[in-house]
Amino acid sequence: MSVEVFWCHNPESLKIERQIVFFQNKCIGCGECFKRCPNHAIQATPQGRKYNRDKCTLCGTCVEYCYAEATVMQGKKVTVKEVIEEVKKDIPFYENSGGGVTLSGGEPTMQPEFCIALLQESKKANMHTALDTSGFVKWDTFQQILKYVDMVLFDVKHIDSLKHKEFTGVSNELILNNLMKLDDLSIPIEIRIPLIPGYNDSEDNLNKSCQLFSKLKNLQRVKLLPYHRLGEGKYERLDMEYKLKGLKPPEKAYMEQLTKSMQSQVPQRIPITAG
Repeated sequence: MSVEVFWCHNPESLKIERQIVFFQNKCIGCGECFKRCPNHAIQATPQGRKYNRDKCTLCGTCVEYCYAEATVMQGKKVTVKEVIEEVKKDIPFYENSGGGVTLSGGEPTMQPEFCIALLQESKKANMHTALDTSGFVKWDTFQQILKYVDMVLFDVKHIDSLKHKEFTGVSNELILNNLMKLDDLSIPIEIRIPLIPGYNDSEDNLNKSCQLFSKLKNLQRVKLLPYHRLGEGKYERLDMEYKLKGLKPPEKAYMEQLTKSMQSQVPQRIPITAG
């Protein structure tokens, strides 16, 4: 299951299948994509290039004949073996830094079988494993994945269920229930709050979040992630609406103020950081 949030800075990961991305600034106007597309999904119009994603079968022909690399296929299929072989190249860095493998995305639990197999192979190679997740996953599936996880990076987007549904499309009941069950497994947890001005930075939301965090026995840290606009161009290239266009990222002083306020409401064993 996936949670679609309209501030996601990796919109290409919201779907399992590959996606074609168009970089307007690279296009040289050669017209090969119009000529070569077997499904006529790309057309020249008086308003400019038009790409009909409903007609596209992701055959990749337009990508193959785009000499300027303006049309790009994002995403590819890989095996667990291919990923592990790539990851193993960095083992010396993990040993020196104390780091390891983090499964992120998007939402890694959308592909639970692959996720489990990759974590199993990582553990066989004696690598530290972490899971970066929204927590929106059936508990039985989550529990199977957690058997091979050393640390969980857990998103908490909004403490109010109705607001959570308004902003993400689903309520947070499953997510918060999973968080409490996760805490009972004694796996270290880092909570991450993507802080979006005007959406989840209210005093009420953050105060109630702190009340929840104070109950968690295995919470190592809470990290506030300030909203940024780095993903805005990706939405345009994917022909997707960016609902937060024009929203300004929070100032550093404001983030420091929120951090200080939250820190005063949780036990000192739980550090609150921003960045």
